[in-house]
Amino acid sequence: MALEGLHHITAITGDAPANVDFYARVLGLRMVKKTVNQDDPSVYHLFYADEHGSAGADLTFFEYPGAARGEAGVGMVHRIAHRVASPAALDFWEGRLAAEGVLATPAQDGGLRFADLEGLEHELVVHHVPDAPLVARSLEVPAEHALQGFHAVRAFSEDPARSAPMVETMDMREESPGHWEARGVSRGGHISFEISSAPGRGGAGTVHHVAWASPPAELEQWRNAVERAGARPTPVIDRFYFRSVYFREPGGVLFELATIGPGFTVDEDAGHLGERLSLPPDYEHLRDHLDGVLTPLPDATAWRE
Repeated sequence: MALEGLHHITAITGDAPANVDFYARVLGLRMVKKTVNQDDPSVYHLFYADEHGSAGADLTFFEYPGAARGEAGVGMVHRIAHRVASPAALDFWEGRLAAEGVLATPAQDGGLRFADLEGLEHELVVHHVPDAPLVARSLEVPAEHALQGFHAVRAFSEDPARSAPMVETMDMREESPGHWEARGVSRGGHISFEISSAPGRGGAGTVHHVAWASPPAELEQWRNAVERAGARPTPVIDRFYFRSVYFREPGGVLFELATIGPGFTVDEDAGHLGERLSLPPDYEHLRDHLDGVLTPLPDATAWRE
């Protein structure tokens, strides 16, 4: 068994319209699904990714309107790293972000760091890997400079060594102390545990959970493996677009194991992903009510080629 890197990363926003503008227009991602939080269907669950809604590029947000800004601390992911193709892409993003009033600063490894309007930190990195680039079409972001999918997440931990046995169980390889890679047949993704004792506070601009990509036939085996290693995983949950298991790793980060598929075309045509409110069958009876309570959003198709 092998996990195919990162599947998706889910964060929290208090302002869905501004969130759509930033991630679909400024960052050039495609909104691939506009649905609701299946654990709290009164609020949005927004999904941004590449053209196909691929695992490995899928950044998602729960909207809690007006939510206070949070702060990443121990047991939380504090930064998301995305791959780009070249140093020229970094130059493009430095200029584009500056034009949007977003400060971007050089990262230690030569990448570029910035935060969204609610403080969620991102990093753009150039890493040449065999993984296929996961790119979205955009009117404002040239394809050669587009985000190409996730490279890593960076989490705070009081003791990174505590997490080692669990991520080893997940067949991750330690590249250097505290830095691990999950690599499968097609893709890889990384997590870094960085020492901190600062307490965190969930809220807008913080990561809720990180999902790792499992081939569908292996999900139950992965659940059993992490349970044997001391985790307390949930039962397998059917999220309609994929199936999932959740648990906290020893350092406190909420992990999800999510299947690659069935995917976002199960209820929408590939050419029109994210253009309407999509509801899994168990939530369809809420449509009329939700149309009256969910926040009106910008039309993300206006920023696509």
